[in-house]
Amino acid sequence: MYRLNFPNTPLYHGDIANLTVEEALRLSGLAEGELDIFDGSPPCQGFSIAGKRQFHDARNQLFKEYVRLLRGLKPKAFIMENVAGMVKGKMKKIFAECLTELKASGYRVKAKLLDCSYFGVPQMRKRLIFIGIRRELGFEPSHPLPKGPVVSIMEAIDGADTSGVPELNDRYGLLYDQVPHGKSADYVIGTGYSSCVKPHPHKPSPTLPKTQTGRGFATIVHPYERRALSIGEAKRIGSFPDDFQLTGSYSEQWARIGNSVPPLFMRQIASHVANNLSQHVSERLAPN
Repeated sequence: MYRLNFPNTPLYHGDIANLTVEEALRLSGLAEGELDIFDGSPPCQGFSIAGKRQFHDARNQLFKEYVRLLRGLKPKAFIMENVAGMVKGKMKKIFAECLTELKASGYRVKAKLLDCSYFGVPQMRKRLIFIGIRRELGFEPSHPLPKGPVVSIMEAIDGADTSGVPELNDRYGLLYDQVPHGKSADYVIGTGYSSCVKPHPHKPSPTLPKTQTGRGFATIVHPYERRALSIGEAKRIGSFPDDFQLTGSYSEQWARIGNSVPPLFMRQIASHVANNLSQHVSERLAPN
């Protein structure tokens, strides 16, 4: 999918554990220490609130591969993203381990929960963002401030492609009619039924789940129309451009959006870090 959308960008396709620092530098055309920002999102399913948080999930250890590359590449700054569940319950142990490892790699580090909806994304989606600055650069990392305006789901999906939208079966169609805006099936049936989420039309969408099968029912539905959301609408809610190409079935394309970090959100974080780097490096180089 990355190659399909970014054909001119160097791409390593393989197990991250097998990617050497030397190969990463070769692909980027940079030398050690020249990279401005190293961005990565270690797999987060083991931390997710939506699933069962598993402290011993093998995927939780993949952040160590990120740290390995961080120490080898020695970028001026890094950004590391994970889900909000990482700072809850037993997962706090892994959060603390992450901070320790990142700081021990030679960086000043700060972590903060940010809501994508405050950064122009039409989706209420919280993400834990680690930002680090190489210690020798002499300044502290910071996170961007919220940047409006807040965009509602209806503003976002207006005019989006609605082709290939799965229909709701009769049972879910009736359920749809009874669920008010801002509620889900548990409002009608009882606690434990989290499907048929009907977004409030004048607010950002709830967090898009990674699962949306399109088989007669839907985890999240259209605010006004008795149907699931289309892939085109999901792309808008995830802040992907309309021409971004996705592959696979409806449920597979949906999962790619549901598992993603909204690009508009990450662009604002990366721009903030880049601007800070530029400002402080310029100050260091300025004549006295």
